[in-house]
Amino acid sequence: MSSLNEFLTNASADAETQFDRLKSHLFGRLDASKPYRIIYYRGFGSPTAVWLSGRVLRQRDLSTPSDRDTFWQNLLATYQRFGSREVPGVTVRIEAFGQTHTAVTDKDGFFEATINPPNDLPPGRAWFPVRYSLDSVEQPATELNEGKGNQSVEKVGYVMISPPYSQFGVISDIDDTVLVTDATNLLQTAKLTFLGNAYTRLPFAGIAAFYRALQSGPLTTLFNPIYFVSSSPWNLYDLLVDFFRIQGIPKGPILLRDLDLSAKLFSSGGHHTHKLAMIRKVLDVNPKLPFVLIGDSGQQDPEIYAQVVRENPDRILAVYIRDVSTEQRDEAVRELIQTTEAHNVPMLLVPDTVAAAEHAASLGLIDPDTIPEIRADRRADEES
Repeated sequence: MSSLNEFLTNASADAETQFDRLKSHLFGRLDASKPYRIIYYRGFGSPTAVWLSGRVLRQRDLSTPSDRDTFWQNLLATYQRFGSREVPGVTVRIEAFGQTHTAVTDKDGFFEATINPPNDLPPGRAWFPVRYSLDSVEQPATELNEGKGNQSVEKVGYVMISPPYSQFGVISDIDDTVLVTDATNLLQTAKLTFLGNAYTRLPFAGIAAFYRALQSGPLTTLFNPIYFVSSSPWNLYDLLVDFFRIQGIPKGPILLRDLDLSAKLFSSGGHHTHKLAMIRKVLDVNPKLPFVLIGDSGQQDPEIYAQVVRENPDRILAVYIRDVSTEQRDEAVRELIQTTEAHNVPMLLVPDTVAAAEHAASLGLIDPDTIPEIRADRRADEES
């Protein structure tokens, strides 16, 4: 089996290399008129270290989604997301906290940087601006910018730093936890992903009110950071940002992964490895902050979270697993629940958002007065 996996991995890697060469040959001239885009991903960190990342692409502007978009408009937007061209080997200038740093994009156009913020950050702020620019690149001339001279390529983004008064953080899955995806059904997932938009996608009932309650904590004057971790590709980043905004879900870093043709993309091992690595990174940059973990039973969240509990038993306050699976799968989850209980960490298999919220209120994680709002939010989502 190991030799077969090695063969598939090598074959996939070679196929990806050949595909990239073919794409470069066929579309190089067509891309010459496409504008450069800096896609920034919300950075995050602590007062001692901040992690920033993004991507440089040749991509035309994506159309703004609406609830009236047709099948063909959604399909075109999906094509634009996945049909962009990565820009390797360019230097990105990053200006943050009065400092300047640089990073170079890799073969897939990604860049990242870890920086140290100053010691005198305002204690009441959680979000700070970051400016990204490409000094050595100019936008190609088009009908839209003719006569405007050379245009620089830049983007203003934001980084989240947990304030010193945060009581805990939240790490949440996205698919079938926040966003209805039916990830165990590949065809249905593809239909929702490629033929829908931020308005047509559905949230799990009551999730926005629950996450707002978690972010506010029991005192409503706090700011508890929320991090979203998923194995969905970075190409869907803008769709998820729009979806969270439309649904009123609190803003937070969204940690996705690269879409490639390797065998790992379709394997459960790749999913597990990516999510575990991102969760560890979040824990590392917030060394003094405990966390609540939220996921679903459809894929590997219970296994991943159980491992996180074993590695950090004193930093996990609770684990909530939305039940979206069969009874046979639920039995396996209950066995994992017993392993977390051995570390005095409650892991609950919950039928809905309200059940998780009621338990969170009993632990003092949220204000009990928010429970009626969460129930009302659940009813509104179910009716819509």
